[in-house]
Amino acid sequence: MTTESFPHTTTGADAIDRAIAQGIDFDGTPIPSVKLELYHSVMGLEAQRQRSGVSNTMRSRIVRIGAKHIPREELDQKLVDAGFAPLRDKEILFYYG
Repeated sequence: MTTESFPHTTTGADAIDRAIAQGIDFDGTPIPSVKLELYHSVMGLEAQRQRSGVSNTMRSRIVRIGAKHIPREELDQKLVDAGFAPLRDKEILFYYG
């Protein structure tokens, strides 16, 4: 079996979702069905989870993704400036360790 590079862009949040939907990794190899089944099972559970609030979810996403791209002090200030709680000690330890 030959592998071809992923025919779509590998940037952006939806690139992963497109690859999963096609069952093909970015390098062109098939994603094993057992991995896809587990992923879909867990995502199905998440889809049924009651949400607590949009602002809490927004903050969580900002912290989780922002920590990959923004220095700690800058992200902390951006959170405060936007009216969110500053980074918690456990978040600093986890994301910036």
